[in-house]
Amino acid sequence: MPRYPDHLTGDGPANPFPGLKALERRLDRTLPHQLGSNEGLDMPHRALRAHFGDAFTEQVYRYGDAEAMGVRTRLSALLGTPLDHLLVDAGADSLIALALRTTCEVGDTVIATAGTYPTFGYFARGQGCRLVEPADREAPGVLAPDLEALAAAAHRENARLVYLANPDNPSGHLHDDDAILTLREALPDDCWLLLDEAYGDFRDDAGSGFAARALPGVVRLRTLSKAHGMAGLRVGYAIAEPAVLAMMMKVRIHYAVSAVSLAAAEVVLDDMAEVRQHVADVKARRERLAEHFRTLGADVLPSATNFVGLRLPSAELAAEVHQALLNDGVLVARLAHPKLANVIRITAVADALEPGRLAPLEEAVKTHA
Repeated sequence: MPRYPDHLTGDGPANPFPGLKALERRLDRTLPHQLGSNEGLDMPHRALRAHFGDAFTEQVYRYGDAEAMGVRTRLSALLGTPLDHLLVDAGADSLIALALRTTCEVGDTVIATAGTYPTFGYFARGQGCRLVEPADREAPGVLAPDLEALAAAAHRENARLVYLANPDNPSGHLHDDDAILTLREALPDDCWLLLDEAYGDFRDDAGSGFAARALPGVVRLRTLSKAHGMAGLRVGYAIAEPAVLAMMMKVRIHYAVSAVSLAAAEVVLDDMAEVRQHVADVKARRERLAEHFRTLGADVLPSATNFVGLRLPSAELAAEVHQALLNDGVLVARLAHPKLANVIRITAVADALEPGRLAPLEEAVKTHA
């Protein structure tokens, strides 16, 4: 079993402010007369009410539910995941930082594919960890994290944690469930697997039983930013064994998710028909976008996400295209990591399919096909 930092074992830290909602649940009664908290409960908020309305304003008086019971209950029903296998936090980014804080100490080694979601490396270095980055596996039509290389590096470097985005960002590559289980088996027993599934809703098998499972030695991360369209409100969740989540709760910022965000998430999760339609629309646009660039001769990477990745012949050409698009007021993603600096990533929104919107990229592809 992977290990925790010494300072978290035993009694460890305890959250000194579980919050109003958690207290009411434990007492099994409401507490309408709140004279012991410092929130601005009797401030009229005229400006907010005039601008956003009463429903929004009623959520701003109090801290959010530290246990996010409403969101977790809905996720549990939707996914078929037990309630105590779920933890809600302020987006997948905060969950990455929280997982590192729970599992790693200064000086520990962590492993991630070179050029994968760069926020992981940013947080890992901020935690004082040593980051080792094996290269992607590259072949015609393939740009994918090399799972064998990740496992080998974990053994060689005595790593505390391995990070894998699946589907990958920015390549879009998807490893199947058996590959994930094989990777977990291949890692050292005391090494964690941090499985970032932020784009998992765009998998064709997103609703599978495997997707709902807590895996030993694994922390799985999801988000409501992509398929649910809530990036600005910062809501994500982890799936892991209860003992793991209990350790994460010891070091979590307990009011990181606002009452507004939690209330909005509950509304969105109660209308999954719109979410499912959005996912279907995105996948259709993704395939149209991919086919368009394949027709032009581009090296289009297979994607199980809400974006399409194009591998250009050189980083220099990608930089020129990126700048030309910026000059036209068009923002696409191009990572700074030298291993993937020749990849352009385009989100599959309707605007990307407007004729001429990506003209500099189209011209570059046709010229160098």
